Amino acid sequence: MASIDIEKPKWDQSTYEGRARHFLTLTNPLNILASNEDLDKAQKIVTEYRKGASLDQLNISEDELWQSKYLYDSAFHPDTGEKMMLLGRMSAQVPMNMTITGFMMTFYKSTPAVIFWQWFNQSFNALVNYTNRSGSSPIPLETLGMSYAGATSGAVITALGLNRLARRAPPLVGRLVPLCAVAAANCVNIPLMRFTELRDGIELQNERGERLASSRKSAREAIASVTISRILMASPSMILAPLVMNTLERRKTLARYPWAAGPIQVLLCGVCLTFATPLCCALFAQRVSKPVQDLEEDVQETIRSKAPETQIVYYNKGL
Repeated sequence: MASIDIEKPKWDQSTYEGRARHFLTLTNPLNILASNEDLDKAQKIVTEYRKGASLDQLNISEDELWQSKYLYDSAFHPDTGEKMMLLGRMSAQVPMNMTITGFMMTFYKSTPAVIFWQWFNQSFNALVNYTNRSGSSPIPLETLGMSYAGATSGAVITALGLNRLARRAPPLVGRLVPLCAVAAANCVNIPLMRFTELRDGIELQNERGERLASSRKSAREAIASVTISRILMASPSMILAPLVMNTLERRKTLARYPWAAGPIQVLLCGVCLTFATPLCCALFAQRVSKPVQDLEEDVQETIRSKAPETQIVYYNKGL
C-alpha cells in the first residue's frame, strides 16, 4: 500500500466540497467529548506513523488513521504539539459560540447585558486567538491586548449605538443589532491580531514549502477573506434566530412561555453554527496560490532573484 500523506488534508482542497468535508471533520463538536486517553492514543498513532510505522504495525485501518489525525489536529497545537486549552480548540467553537450568541440575542435590550455579553464574546475570541497562535511567530501580548481592547470597545459601542437608533424601529431591527456588533468587532479584531502581517507581509512559499518573500498585498487579501468568512459564519444564526423569535413574539408564544426564549435561541444558534462554521471556513482555500506577476514589483524582483523559474507562489490564509 502506498504511503498516506497525513500532512495534507484527506480531501482535495482545490474544490469547495473537499474543503467543506475537511472543516466539517476538523470542527466536529463531538471531538470535545474525547477523553485524555483518546487524545493520547491519537497522538501516539500520528507520532508513530510520522516516524515511519506502517498501518499493519500500528494495527489500524486507513480510516482509523485519518480519524486519529483529525482528532489529533482538533486538540494539539500544529506547531508546538502541545495539548491546547479545552475552550480554545476548534471542536469547542460550536458549543461555545451557540451559547454566547444565543444569550447575546436574548438579552439585547438591557445595557448591562449588552456590555457583559459583548465583553464575554470578545474575551472568548481572545482566548481562541491566543490558544491557536503561531508557534513560530507567537502573537505578542501587546498585540493581543490591543486586539482585545479594540474589538471589545468596538462591539460594545456599535451595539449600544445601534440599540439607541433602533428604539423607534420595528422589533426585528433591534434583534439584528448583535450581528452588526459582531461584524464590527471582527473588522477590528482580525486586522489588529494580524497587524505584523499587514506591516511586514505574509510569507510566500514555492510549491515545496520554501520561503521566497513576504507580501503586504497578499496579507491584506488574506485578512479580508478571513474577516468575510467570520462575519458570514455568524450571520445564519444571528439572522434566522431573530426571524423565528419575532414570529413567536407576534403569535404571543413567548408571552405564555417567557422562559423559552433563551433555550430556543441557543438551540437555533447551535444548529446553524454546526454547519455555518465549517462551510464558511471552506469558502476560501486555506493555501492560496498567486501568480508572481500579480504581486508588488519589489516582491516580484525578490522572488525572481531567488527562483527565476517560479511563476506561482503560495501563502497560508489563516482562519
